[in-house]
Amino acid sequence: MGDRKVVSIGMERNFFGDFYHRCMTASWPQFLAGALGIFLGINVLFALLFALGNAPVANAPSGLNLQLFYFSTETLATVGYGDMHPQTHYGHFIASIEIFSGMTFTAVMTGLIFARFSRARALLLFASNPVVGRHEGRTTLMLRFANARHNAINNATAKLWLSRTEVTAEGQSFRRIHDLPLVRMENPVLILSWTIFHVINEASPLYGVAAEDFADSSVSLILSVSGRDENFGQDVHARKAYNASELRFGHRFADILSVRDDGQTVMDHRLFHDVVAEADAVQQLPARPVLSA
Repeated sequence: MGDRKVVSIGMERNFFGDFYHRCMTASWPQFLAGALGIFLGINVLFALLFALGNAPVANAPSGLNLQLFYFSTETLATVGYGDMHPQTHYGHFIASIEIFSGMTFTAVMTGLIFARFSRARALLLFASNPVVGRHEGRTTLMLRFANARHNAINNATAKLWLSRTEVTAEGQSFRRIHDLPLVRMENPVLILSWTIFHVINEASPLYGVAAEDFADSSVSLILSVSGRDENFGQDVHARKAYNASELRFGHRFADILSVRDDGQTVMDHRLFHDVVAEADAVQQLPARPVLSA
């Protein structure tokens, strides 16, 4: 949740119990390194099996040697250059098993690589800090994000939640999720940037919370954005979590849109994460500030 991590104790983990999920969630370097390791391991294993036979491969030295590893690689890939070939029943038997293993390995790798490449993802740029300031004369929590691809995400929907630890009347601690209603949670076409607003009034879970109480309750903000990518024709999702320490009180986002003399609209991403302090924010906010700087 944000930059905090949770240590899970007592749950058994089996690497192959959820192998597909691990393959889909691993980074590309991890995925390719794992595939290479499995490929080399299979070839080493079959090279050892070939070495156990009595001259099972023609034109290969006896005993365990690098030539058997090369022959195993060619057999696993079903290439068969012809220089070396099985010449005994034992050699043909091991080669048949390896060919079947190679076909299975190729099919699995093809499916995983296709699944990873074909998975549609939203590429959204989230501002580094949410801000609390004045908007339309009201104290408002504001978060900004942008579509980094500049394509169209149709029927985009944004949802915002507050997650914090609360103590019940019985003295038990619970992690509770509160909805933070937005002024507008839907955007027909998300192409450039979108700033969402949550008004902090009497109906807001943030209303009347002292700054010290807010810091002690391990507060996090969770923003979820979804929509249908016009290019992929698939639903895409993105999520961002913020800690209370990342909130900026009495600020607003810097303007990133401008219009040139020729009428062309310009979006300056260099200012996307910048916030600007409001000089009159302290005088206009309620007596009990919701957040602190």
